Amino acid sequence: MKDFLPLFPLKLVVFPEERINLHVFEPRYKQLIRECEQNGTTFGVPAYIDNKISDYGTELELVSIEKRYDNGELDIKTRGVGVFKIESFYRTTPNKLYSGADIERMVDQDQGDLALYEIIREKVDELFVIMNLENNLEIEHNEYKTYHIAHHVGFSLEQEYEFLCLFSERERQNYMLEHLIKLLPVVREMERLKKRAQLNGHFKNVISPK
Repeated sequence: MKDFLPLFPLKLVVFPEERINLHVFEPRYKQLIRECEQNGTTFGVPAYIDNKISDYGTELELVSIEKRYDNGELDIKTRGVGVFKIESFYRTTPNKLYSGADIERMVDQDQGDLALYEIIREKVDELFVIMNLENNLEIEHNEYKTYHIAHHVGFSLEQEYEFLCLFSERERQNYMLEHLIKLLPVVREMERLKKRAQLNGHFKNVISPK
């Protein structure tokens, strides 16, 4: 289905179902959010990568306006709805300050594989242990999707965008698992080198050979 969507480009990737807080200070986006509040409409966040607006982005709904400043700036809460593709981009929407686009909403084609979810969870747990980080990614099994942990597995911005452009959960599972399999040995080696570096300069009890 093609439709018009006002755009709020950001130098990040937002995933469906993700909740994101934004501070809105530019006049064009203050206008956009006011209209979303008044009309109950959504807006799109395409990723801004390599100094250009990407073809795909995530549609967001305005959940709440948490704070209104005297100068018109806003603190807002939003939630990702789904992925869209830009068909026609308009740098300035007629009679508005913000940009917009005719978009096509993308639809996922299948469910994930439960066995792959378990393998991915094990790899993510291992990653957090190696890096000595607390794992707070407790997700109910029946609600679990790779989108929910995509910001926590060491993707670059470009990889997050590639991940967003996969339109089946099985494809995203395979992409994430392949990434983790490649990443874990690198992280292990980095942590080993860091520990060795921390030992430098300390007195060592060295036993000489007989």
